[in-house]
Amino acid sequence: MYSWDVDTSDWRGAKGYAYAPAAAKRMEGDVARAREAGPRTYTGASGPNEKVIDPSKVVRSSSTNPIIVAVDVTGSMARWPAEIFDRLPLLYTTLQAYREDAEILFAAIGDGAVDRWPLQVTTFASGFDLEQQLASIYGEGGGGDAPESYGLFAHWVNTHVQVPKADKPFLIVFGDITMHETVPPDQVRRLLGDGAQGPIDAIAAWQQVASRWNTWFLRRPGGKQGDAVDQQWSKAIGADHVFPIDDEQRAVDYAMGIIAQAWGHMGDFQDNMLARQSSDKVRAVSTRLQTVGPRRLDCPACGAPLPAEARGRISCRFCGTTVAL
Repeated sequence: MYSWDVDTSDWRGAKGYAYAPAAAKRMEGDVARAREAGPRTYTGASGPNEKVIDPSKVVRSSSTNPIIVAVDVTGSMARWPAEIFDRLPLLYTTLQAYREDAEILFAAIGDGAVDRWPLQVTTFASGFDLEQQLASIYGEGGGGDAPESYGLFAHWVNTHVQVPKADKPFLIVFGDITMHETVPPDQVRRLLGDGAQGPIDAIAAWQQVASRWNTWFLRRPGGKQGDAVDQQWSKAIGADHVFPIDDEQRAVDYAMGIIAQAWGHMGDFQDNMLARQSSDKVRAVSTRLQTVGPRRLDCPACGAPLPAEARGRISCRFCGTTVAL
């Protein structure tokens, strides 16, 4: 299902979906390259492509809509990173339909104290070029029990990422645990190639990231609301941007939905998801997304959330009731 093809006839959801003609046209080259390359795989590697993922590089995007997607790949995350990475084509093709200059950078986060590759970062790319970037990442599966080196990644974003044309773009982190409170200067020198006078405050680094990026921590199911993980991440990026995931399989849908809603395309996102999932699952995701930003209107018949951009008389996507807005 998660291919670069514009043909959505094999999607097994409640309704059909077709990409807008302009978006489908832009995808033609990616479809051809994907067919030539054959099936993709992110397993079997013994390490990353170090030339691609080297965190000492400085990356730059001239896009007005760059997006960073970072995933904790330590052992506690189990197979969740693979589930997220497998949805790469769906993530990009959905978002580029809304903002054609969208570019994505992927990062893999581990533990700088014990892992061989505790921070892997690609470059900003679009279309099928993202396949090569993502295939260069290695899910090391190490890390300590807790915490992990999220702060090292935040410092990297602050010092090695340039997005001069973007106005507070999106940065999504998929994770499940706390971060080391400080980043040791030897890690900054050894991994990033930068000098450091002393330990770097991880929380302060994340607060700086959040001031420049629309930053979200999408937390894997588990733990308790208000626990140490919630408290630390709330201090780092704001409590309203710590988003607990209730269904691992819908993790990427939540990320796409957060961005689609902010970009004014919630209705199309719901249509896209309805073509892949049951109405109940789409309603559950949409209802959770109502907690992000201003409260949305609900269908008076079935209680499902209505798209924020809807105006006039519309039909509820879930039950078909006509609603006047």
